[in-house]
Amino acid sequence: MKNIPVVHVCETSLAAAYEQALVALYEGGVGFRTQYDKPGDPLSLDCTLNLTVLEPLAEPMIHKAFPGGIEDLREYVMEVGGAKDHWVKNINDPLDTRWEYTYHGRLAAYGSWQETHDGQTTRAGGFSVDQIEAVIAKLVQQPFSRQAQMITWMPNIDLACYDPPCLQSLWYRLMEDEADGTWWLNCNIRFRSNDAWGASFMNMFGFILFNRDVIAAEIARRSGRCVKLGRLNWQADSYHIYGKDLAAAKARLFDRLATTSFDNRVYEFSDEMIQDIYQEAGAAVLGKIADYDRSH
Repeated sequence: MKNIPVVHVCETSLAAAYEQALVALYEGGVGFRTQYDKPGDPLSLDCTLNLTVLEPLAEPMIHKAFPGGIEDLREYVMEVGGAKDHWVKNINDPLDTRWEYTYHGRLAAYGSWQETHDGQTTRAGGFSVDQIEAVIAKLVQQPFSRQAQMITWMPNIDLACYDPPCLQSLWYRLMEDEADGTWWLNCNIRFRSNDAWGASFMNMFGFILFNRDVIAAEIARRSGRCVKLGRLNWQADSYHIYGKDLAAAKARLFDRLATTSFDNRVYEFSDEMIQDIYQEAGAAVLGKIADYDRSH
C-alpha cells in the first residue's frame, strides 16, 4: 500500500462522532510502527481523519469507552484553560523533567519560554503573543474574518523536541443567523498526531468547552450578541490507536458493538449525577495541582 487512508466522519453529537471515527479507523486503518513502540508491541493502526461534529454541545456528549472518568474530563478542561501552564520546565535546567509546553501556554503566550532566575519565574524567548485575546478581538471587530487563527508549533524548538505539540492550530469564523441574529462560532482544529484511543476524546471534549467558555463567552460579552457553537471540524494528520492499546479497545468497544445499543455506550453530560461528579472534581484537581507544585 502506498497511500495512508483518509477517513471522513460526520455526526450530530460528540459521542457519536467519536465512536464512528474509532470504528472507521479499526476497520480501515493501516499498520504502522512508531518511535514509542517497545519490543513486541503490535503495529499501531493509523489513518488521516476528517471529522465533523455538527452540534458540539448536543447530547450525548460523553462516550463510556474513553479510557478515563468524569474526573479526568474535568482535569483536562481545567488544563486546557491554563491551570497547569506553570508546569512547563526551565529551558536552562537540563535536569528539569517537567513538560516542554502546555497547549494553553502556547496559545496564550506564543513565542515565550519559562525560565527561572533567583527563584522568580519569568517568560522569555524574545516575544510573546496572546493569541486567545487576538482571536477574540478580531472576531468581535470582524466576525466574518478568515484570519482568526491560533497556532502552537515553534520550529526553533519543536523540530528537535522529543514530544512536540500534537495540537497544531485552531481556526474560527462566525456565521450569522439571518432569522434571529445569533452568531454561530465555527471552528476547525488540526492535530498533526492524535491518539485515537488514549487521548482524542478528552482533546475534543476539552476544546469544545474551551470554545464555549472562553472564546464564545467572551465574544458574546464584548459584542452583546448571542454566540453559540456551530460545527466543529477536527482534522488529524495521524489518527491512530497504538498497538499496545488494541486489546483494550477491542474489549471496551469494538467487541461490544454487536451486543450493546448506542444508548448503553454513552452518557449525557447534562445528567444531574454526571454534573455533580464533574463539578465536585474541580476542588480535587486543584488539590492535585497543589501537591505536584509542592513536590516539584
